[in-house]
Amino acid sequence: MDLRSELLKSIWYGFTALDLEKSGKVSKSQLKVLSHNLCTVLSIPHDPVALEEHFRDDDDGPVSSQGYMPYLNKYILDKSFLLFCLCTQMPPLEQVDELCWTLTAKKNYKPAKDNKNVLPGKDAFHLWSLFNFLSEDKYPLVMVPDEVEYLLKKICMAMSVELNCVELEDFISQDAVRQNGFTVWSFLEMMNTGKITRGMGQEITSMAIEEVYREIVADVLKEGYLWKKSQLRRNWKERWFTLRPITLDYYTSEDRKERQGSIALDGNCCVEVLSDRDGKRCMFCLKTLSKTYEMSASDTKQRQEWTAAIQTAIRLHTEGKTSLHKDLKLKRREQREQREKRRLAKEEEQQRFQALQEEKERKLAELELLKEAQRQAQALLEQDEMRRRQHHEEMQQALEVQLREAKESRATMQAEMVLKEEEAERQRKRIKELEEMQTSLEEALQQEIKARQDEEVFRYAQTGLLSEEEDKMKALMALQEEQEEYILKTQREKQELRQEMENKSRALEEAQRQLEEVRANRYRVDQDVVAAQRKLRQASTNVKHWNVQMNRLMRPIGPGEKRPSGGGSFSSFQIPSQRDPGLRLRQRSEEPDEECKENVDNSSSAGSGCEGEREERRLSQASNGDMDIP
Repeated sequence: MDLRSELLKSIWYGFTALDLEKSGKVSKSQLKVLSHNLCTVLSIPHDPVALEEHFRDDDDGPVSSQGYMPYLNKYILDKSFLLFCLCTQMPPLEQVDELCWTLTAKKNYKPAKDNKNVLPGKDAFHLWSLFNFLSEDKYPLVMVPDEVEYLLKKICMAMSVELNCVELEDFISQDAVRQNGFTVWSFLEMMNTGKITRGMGQEITSMAIEEVYREIVADVLKEGYLWKKSQLRRNWKERWFTLRPITLDYYTSEDRKERQGSIALDGNCCVEVLSDRDGKRCMFCLKTLSKTYEMSASDTKQRQEWTAAIQTAIRLHTEGKTSLHKDLKLKRREQREQREKRRLAKEEEQQRFQALQEEKERKLAELELLKEAQRQAQALLEQDEMRRRQHHEEMQQALEVQLREAKESRATMQAEMVLKEEEAERQRKRIKELEEMQTSLEEALQQEIKARQDEEVFRYAQTGLLSEEEDKMKALMALQEEQEEYILKTQREKQELRQEMENKSRALEEAQRQLEEVRANRYRVDQDVVAAQRKLRQASTNVKHWNVQMNRLMRPIGPGEKRPSGGGSFSSFQIPSQRDPGLRLRQRSEEPDEECKENVDNSSSAGSGCEGEREERRLSQASNGDMDIP
C-alpha cells in the first residue's frame, strides 16, 4: 500500500462528506474549495482555471468521484509528489487526514451527548486514521473482522486489559456488519459504547489509543527513556528515544519538542550487548560506519526489547520496507487469502467427494436394478424350465406309449436339446454383454456431457479474459500517451528554463564586464586626480617661492638715493605718494589677497589659484612698466 492510496482513502471521505444528497456527485464549487484546501495543506499552488478546463464538457451538473479522480491525480497529487521528491521530504499525511476528518466528522460523526463513554475528538480522529490504515483497498472502505480484532487487541494490550471477545462477537453477529463488514462509523459507535474498554478511564483510553496510533500509523517501533553516553564529554544523560524503521531520534523529554540528535539506520548498522561498566548496567551499543553510540536500559527486559526492535528496523531497511505494520498487514491479508483458498479448496473437495458419492450411489442403484432384472430373467428362465420340464414329462408320459417308436429319434431329440441349451446359454451371455455395453454407453454419455459443459465454461472464461485483456491494453495505451505528452511537456519546460538561464548568464556577464570597465575608468580618474593634486601642490610651492621673491622686490627705491651710514633706522624712510608705482602694485596685490581669503574655506585648490593669479598680475604689471624691478 503506497502513500498515494493512503491519501486517496482520506480524500474519499472528504468527497463523500460534500455529497449531501448521497447521489455520488458533488458540485464544482465545493470541489474548488476542497481542491484549494488540499493544495494549501500540500504546499502547492492552486490553479482554479485547470478545474474549469478539466470539467469544461460537464457544465450542466455536478461531478462524480470517477470524474474528479483524474483531476485529483494529475493536478494535485502528481504535483505534490514531484515537489516532495525534489525536496526529499514526505507529504504531510497527518494534515491531510485532519482536513478530511474535519469535513466528514461534521456530517457523519454524531455521538450521543448524554453518553459518558464518548471518545474525545482527538481519540476519534486517531481511531479514524487507524481504521483507514487497516481497511481494505476497495471502496466503500470497510475493515474485516480479523483486522478489527487485531486493532482492539493492540488497544487493550496498551491498557493492560484483556479483550472482551463476547461483546465483539455479538457486534460482529449483526446483519449489517456480517454482510458488509465494519464501516468506520459503526466501529466508532462500538468504541463509544464502552463495552470493549470495560469502563476504563478516559485518560487511560486516550493514552492507549495514541500509543497504538503512533505505533501503527506513525511507524514508531518503540519509545522510551534510555541513558546515552555523550560523544564529546563522555558523560551519561537520560534521553527519550523514538525508533522508526529508518531513524533513531532522541529528545530531551517525552514531549518530543527539543530533538537532540538523530541516528540514521541502514544495512551497515549493528547492535551489540555490552558488559556493565562506568556504574551503568544493561548496556548495549549501536554501531554505524562513522560512530558508536553506547546506551543503557533500565533492566534486562528493556535492553532485549530495544535490541530486538533496532534489529527489526535494520532488517526492514535491508529488505527495502518502510513500515513494519504495512508489512504485517500484507502478511495477515495473505494469510486470510490462503485460509480462504484452503476453505474454498476444501469445499470444492467436499463437493467433488459428494458428487462421487452420489455417482457411486447411482451406480449401486443401477447395479441393484440390473441384479433385479437378472433375478427376474432367472425367474422367467426357471419358469420356462419348469414349464419345459412339465411339458417334457407330459411328452414323456405320452411318448412312453410311443417309446418304442421313438427310440430311433430319441438320440436326435437329445442332440437338439443340447443345441438348444447351448443356444440359450449364448442368448443369456449376449443379454449380459448388451446390458454391460448399455452401462458403459451411459457412462460415456455422461462424461461427454460433462466435458461439453466444462468446454462451454472454459470458452466463456476465455472470452471474459480476452475482453478484459483488451480493456487493459486500451488503458495501457492511454496511459502511455499521457506519459509521452507529460514527457514532451517536461522537456519543453526544461528547454525554456535552460534558455532563460543562458539569457540571465549572458546578462550577468555583460553587467560584470560593464562593472569592470567602470572600475577601470574610476581607477584612471583616481590616478588623474592624484596627478592633478600633485601638480597643484607643486604649483602652490612654486607660487609661494615667487611670492617670497616678489615680497623682497616690493620695497621701492628711488633714483639717486643713498643709504645713510648713521642716525635712526627710520630717518631715511619716505612715505610714497599715490603716484608711486610700487604703492599701486602693493594695493592691487592686496585686493586679490582679500578675495582669496574669503574663498579659502571652499577649496584648497581655489587658494592656490588666487596666488597664481596674483603672481601673474605682478609679472604683467612689471612687464608693462608699472613698477621698477631693481
